[in-house]
Amino acid sequence: MVQRADIAAGKPTAPPSTEPLKKAVTGAMRAMAGEAELEVTFVNDRPSLSGHRARLPDPPRKMTAHDIAVTRGLGDSVALRLACHDDGVHRDLLPEGPKARAVFEAVEQARCEALGARVMPGVASNLTVMLEDRYFRANLPQLASRDEVPLEDALALMVRERLTGTPPPMSAGPILRAWKGWIEERAGDELAKLDGKITDQRAFARAVRHLLVDLEMGDEVGGDPEDDEEQEGREGEQQDQRAGDGEDTATEEVAKRQEDASGDEQETGETEAESDYSDEMAGDDASDDAREPGEGKRPDLPICNTPTVDYKVYTTKHDEVTRPEDICDVSELDRLRGHLDKQLANLAGVVARLANRLQRRLMAQQNRGWDFDIEEGQLDTARLMRVIIDPMQPLAFKLERDTDFRDTVVTLLIDNSGSMRGRPITVAAACADILARTLERCGVKVEILGFTTKAWKGGQSREDWLTAGKPAAPGRLNDLRHIVYKAADAPWRRARRNLGLMMREGLLKENIDGEALAWAQQRLLARPENRKILMMISDGAPVDDSTLSVNSGNYLERHLRFVIEDIEERSPVELIAIGIGHDVTRYYKRAVTIVDAEELAGAMTEQLASLFEERSVKAVRRERRTRRVSRLGL
Repeated sequence: MVQRADIAAGKPTAPPSTEPLKKAVTGAMRAMAGEAELEVTFVNDRPSLSGHRARLPDPPRKMTAHDIAVTRGLGDSVALRLACHDDGVHRDLLPEGPKARAVFEAVEQARCEALGARVMPGVASNLTVMLEDRYFRANLPQLASRDEVPLEDALALMVRERLTGTPPPMSAGPILRAWKGWIEERAGDELAKLDGKITDQRAFARAVRHLLVDLEMGDEVGGDPEDDEEQEGREGEQQDQRAGDGEDTATEEVAKRQEDASGDEQETGETEAESDYSDEMAGDDASDDAREPGEGKRPDLPICNTPTVDYKVYTTKHDEVTRPEDICDVSELDRLRGHLDKQLANLAGVVARLANRLQRRLMAQQNRGWDFDIEEGQLDTARLMRVIIDPMQPLAFKLERDTDFRDTVVTLLIDNSGSMRGRPITVAAACADILARTLERCGVKVEILGFTTKAWKGGQSREDWLTAGKPAAPGRLNDLRHIVYKAADAPWRRARRNLGLMMREGLLKENIDGEALAWAQQRLLARPENRKILMMISDGAPVDDSTLSVNSGNYLERHLRFVIEDIEERSPVELIAIGIGHDVTRYYKRAVTIVDAEELAGAMTEQLASLFEERSVKAVRRERRTRRVSRLGL
């Protein structure tokens, strides 16, 4: 009634709060999943599930019935995954190849959603609206060929239709037109078998593996671990039944193979320590085979021998290192900077206070250094003993000096991928802006860099690869875009407007972290400063659909680990990382993970302060050692 009166009087009214919807969705998800402790957060990001923590996109402030149904559908999808999915069974039967794995994941999600849609009409309606919205936003009518349409989406839609009887969303029509005939021709019989196995995840997964073989992905499926276990169990039963009779020659052959594989260890029942010793005595080949790739060998190599990596790039001719003014004109940068300033109205004060605290801590460290044995300054009372022992010794003076922070350069490398869209990229831009200003006041050079790709799903690099006939193992298959928002020597006032580019719609795409880190390191190594610090800010592992579709599933991640190890073990660059909602401690030695983007300012200031304080403490200790040595030499 109050709102109607206000509207009638012409008074502005605030949009309704989204909190009631969030509470209702959270409660429904916990009930459906049977997880009372399920933690649900709403962020400007894609939906995700990690353990008992779920993330859903933040609903718009001015909600429509469609927006509410989409939010409910996303929540229902995540909750059904928790309720109907067994991670252990999934891992046991997960295919090895990236394409087969993507299809397997999509079909399993369709199975979970179908189980809920069959018994709950409201859930079925929410999921339908959610899928319609997803494929409408994907702008599918522009897709021209099967190479541009994901097979996993088409198969998941077809499985959903067979399991629930619900027709696919109208917006997904181009996907089905591209793939449906091809799939039906090769795997129609296997598709028909899925309906009877929907309640048994293990049987369903095995049927999907057979379906993948029919879809010409048999080389990516890999061996069936269950078949191996069953075979071993049968052999064990036969061995027990026929032990002592001498009739089972097959059992003897199995035992002989086991003896050949493990040597004398199998017969004598060595302890683990004895086994390690015998492996070592048997030669380096056996121990090398037991290691994970890249593990165990590197510590034995001399530092001058840099390890190799199988990472390669199909072409670099479409990559670019650019500046904001080359991407859009000055007037647009000013507009985007104004938009960023409006977004930071509440955040700027918090970040500024943290930056001022960092500045005070740095300035306090600048008065801890002393120059000794100089001809003028303050009298060094600690050296008066010299004059007492030998009156002919000259008086010793000391002079307090500032620690030379000008001999330090800091690079802030910011992930500009699509998953950073919304609040995370806004907070990252604000923190980079204010910290650059703070460090500049302390005499520390600061460089701000960003990394993304020029296009989704490959760009011109993929087109060149397709034109060349799709050669095998092409390596990285996308066009890199590396952005220099602020050069180290550029003053902050000149680069201020550049950070507004992060607010530009369409800039944030995919992320290839390993090459971005290597690029930032090379820029730092070219700097004249003695101390070089590189801070990586990211919200996830490297992802590039085009590259991962033609290489192994961990291709980009393995290269990232290689680059990190190279920097941490062999480079003078000091590397630290901050993960936003993503655990980066498994990649970096010095890292911190934050749950919410709002914590970024505090994490950045604390990490930088700890690095400077660590160096300051070491300098003080060296100075004290020098003084002790000087006294002992009297």
